[in-house]
Amino acid sequence: MYYAALNDNWQIRPLSEFSHGIYPRNDDGWLPAIVPAHWQQLPGLETHSGKVVYRCRFPYSKPADSIPDERYWLRINGVFYYRHTYFNGVDLGAHEGYFEPTEHDITALLRTHNTLIIEIDCPDEHNKVGKRMITGVFSHWDCFDPQANPGGIWLPVELHRSGPVRLHHARLRTEHCDAHLAQLRFALDLDATQATPIQIEISFAPLTFHGETQIFTLQRRLRSGTQTVAGLLKLREPRRWWTHDLGQPDLYQVTVRIWLNGILSDEQSFAYGVRTFELRDWIPHLNGERFLVKGNNYPPGDMRIATMNRERAERDLALARDCHMNMLRVHAHIDHPAFYDAADAAGILLWQDFPLQWLYRPEVLPAARHQARAMVRLLGNHPSIAIWCMHNEAIHLEDTADESLAARLRTYQSAFIFSWNRDVMDVQLKKIVEEEDPTRPVVRSSGEPDVPYVRTGTDAHAYFGWYRTYGTLADGEAVRARFPSNLRFVTEFGAQSFPNLESSLRFMPDPLDEAAIKRLVERHGLQADIMSAWYPWRQAKSLAEVIELSQNYQAELNRFYIDRLRYHKYRPTGGIIAFLFVDPYPAVLWSVIDYWRVPKRSYYALRDCFRPQYVFTLIEPRTFTIGEAIDLPIYAVNDAREPLVGARLTIRLCDPTDSELATVIRYLDLPADSLATEIDRLRLTPIRAGDYTIELRLSGAGPEFINRYRLTVVATGEMKTQ
Repeated sequence: MYYAALNDNWQIRPLSEFSHGIYPRNDDGWLPAIVPAHWQQLPGLETHSGKVVYRCRFPYSKPADSIPDERYWLRINGVFYYRHTYFNGVDLGAHEGYFEPTEHDITALLRTHNTLIIEIDCPDEHNKVGKRMITGVFSHWDCFDPQANPGGIWLPVELHRSGPVRLHHARLRTEHCDAHLAQLRFALDLDATQATPIQIEISFAPLTFHGETQIFTLQRRLRSGTQTVAGLLKLREPRRWWTHDLGQPDLYQVTVRIWLNGILSDEQSFAYGVRTFELRDWIPHLNGERFLVKGNNYPPGDMRIATMNRERAERDLALARDCHMNMLRVHAHIDHPAFYDAADAAGILLWQDFPLQWLYRPEVLPAARHQARAMVRLLGNHPSIAIWCMHNEAIHLEDTADESLAARLRTYQSAFIFSWNRDVMDVQLKKIVEEEDPTRPVVRSSGEPDVPYVRTGTDAHAYFGWYRTYGTLADGEAVRARFPSNLRFVTEFGAQSFPNLESSLRFMPDPLDEAAIKRLVERHGLQADIMSAWYPWRQAKSLAEVIELSQNYQAELNRFYIDRLRYHKYRPTGGIIAFLFVDPYPAVLWSVIDYWRVPKRSYYALRDCFRPQYVFTLIEPRTFTIGEAIDLPIYAVNDAREPLVGARLTIRLCDPTDSELATVIRYLDLPADSLATEIDRLRLTPIRAGDYTIELRLSGAGPEFINRYRLTVVATGEMKTQ
């Protein structure tokens, strides 16, 4: 049971070496600290990395409502990264890991005046291909602030109290559910001072709907010490949790109470959604119902993750819902607890990555095994979490902007031959998580390509049209035709773009000069040379022109991928997850929303591409020649649970002078959750060079929607791929 948060009277002291919990009692050398926060948020520590010690002095007096044999617990919810805790001079032990809460029984140590000491070490990772901290994107990524160190106490430190039996954690998972009955398995992690009989009460109270509260009462006998009590419950006529596009994300308030001789010894309460999720050959099914995943990669809501809260998380999830997304991939990190609660309420599924990004030294394996299990136990009650993934791109990568031959060869070798991280560590982690949670799919590592007769891949990453290592969009089309299994579930694609003008001016000049570009490369993520390979942004005369070029290219590239993946819906595509949703700090990245949550043009373009009812064409990514016969197939798809009846599609084809060459009107009737269906097929034989336009206007299916495509015609001999 919660008692008090230790939010006040914190001090901090940067160190070169620890003193095993023994520090001067006076205030010399100590600075005022904020908890929770990152130490780089504090004056004088803006660039500090490595070692610090925190100190908190607080009073204690026995509360008036104390119960017999009361126990007190120090709960530390989250610290980057290594920590050692001392309470009133007593060593409480060391801990590694930034997201796993720990609890210490301090009943016998509490005094009228108390001193808590926490020694913390969060060094920078200098060996990027042999990292040693399981911090994922907080220590190494192409989208993180290179000057930021996450060190600090980033979640609250609390005092809890209980009776003789402490309920450390209550876990639930849905093994089966339909409209009539849900079978739930519970596991309660308990700590008892002595062998004793207890009564367990588990109640399910409707949180988002009206209905009866169902209460389950069980009798158990405990032995002394820590143990887990498990069993099965059958919930009658459950209200199931759905994504926002399939139904309502209905939740129960679950309360677990431990009674000892008629006295409440401890309790916990949390929101819970009853639902099942499966991947059947990478086609997702929620509560047995097939659907198409549409989403984006979610970085830390802020690289200063301690600053996130429920309100900020809800704003991000509202932007995702408005963009017709039903899944976010929590990219190579564990996010703030408020984010998971908000995702449950918003009806957004989460692909949850374990915090492994690129390569780690073998010595991390014991810590990784422990923390993988901790991740599942910490987050497993959230209905929003649908998929566990153990590693992002377990390949040799130091800097994605480095496209030298040597860098490519190292990457190819680790991707296709052998990677200890993927082939040893990730295999073990996958097995641990499957044992811990058999109700969710577990992916060994994200971004493993499927190569016939060599290996069965996982989800795919596709950066054709951005990284030259991948190649052009035409190269992507060749891969799509030859290796269709890589279309099953795509979890990364995209291009960088500048934020809108007002946001860009917060951290760059107008116009850009070479010094400013260099700073953007070094400090704000810009991959300038790669961007220059696709369009001449350096020749732009103003920052506004640079922004327009980059956002237009990003929007067109995202649509290129989504059109093809929606064409392959369920044949074999089950998921479309772009990269990236928001900027975690002021930067020039792959995001469609900037750090200040201002949507880019590419956000609105993505929203159009993810509409439930969508019309599109597939045009080869190249220029065409005069006199060439060009087929223009027109497709429509409906992802909604209801049929589409009587929608009007107007197809308009114009030449380079905007003169109308053809107008076709079709009325659409599509079944619920339809596959992509060819509605018409136009043929264009151009007689002049220039840009031709195909306009698709859909009305009668929500707000009117217009999709415009351009194809470029040149004289014979001038054709080129894109």
